[in-house]
Amino acid sequence: MSVGLVIVSHSRKIAEGVVELAAQMAPDVVLVAAGGADDGDGPSRIGTSFERVQAGIEQASDGDGVVILTDLGSAVMTAEMVLEFLEPEARDRVRLAEAALVEGAVAAAVQAQGGSSLDEVLRAAENAVVSIRPEDLEPFVSHAAAAPGRQEPRPEEPGAAGSADGPAATGSFVLPNQMGLHARPAATLATGLLELDAEVTVNGVDGTSVMLLMSLGLGQGRTVTVEASGPDAQAAVDFVGQAVESGFGEPS
Repeated sequence: MSVGLVIVSHSRKIAEGVVELAAQMAPDVVLVAAGGADDGDGPSRIGTSFERVQAGIEQASDGDGVVILTDLGSAVMTAEMVLEFLEPEARDRVRLAEAALVEGAVAAAVQAQGGSSLDEVLRAAENAVVSIRPEDLEPFVSHAAAAPGRQEPRPEEPGAAGSADGPAATGSFVLPNQMGLHARPAATLATGLLELDAEVTVNGVDGTSVMLLMSLGLGQGRTVTVEASGPDAQAAVDFVGQAVESGFGEPS
């Protein structure tokens, strides 16, 4: 069982697209699109629907709770109205995230895929937005940043892996796949590391955060440096190494 997600957007196509994207990284998580407004038997129009949000919560509620993500202000209002009509017991198992829709949904889905609690999934959604410099996106639009060694590891975040005595295990691995550490590989690493009892950084950022991993902008030929501490430290380094060296099953 895992936490389910409901995606509320003014556009039915946007809601369905976010669900499609998140499902690529979290195949075992219930993801429900609740986008657009009801318009009889005709095509969905722009807007939000009380009935669709209500049905979405019911569909996603069979697991360990539900996190709702919304796009614009009136979508929040619609979701809040639905929550007011829930029975107290059901309401206690639903959270309305204050998060960016796409980034929050991806981060929450990966967290839920790892079996995290309702409040942990909510925090992942709300902490998903990171500052990305334009040059960090180069590997996804050109080959200018593909040369090894261009990007230095970022400073460690507070609470990152390691201690005054240094990390318990370390490793460095070169990305062989053409797209490097894009969304799906980042989700693979984050989900796998969530299952281990270790604090892990990858190039200085939290290895369990799919958004932070993606923000590194590591393309083909770049080096992934792992530092881990805790009981499963070596297992975490080995996991990252095997995943990277296999190219995440993608072409090299």
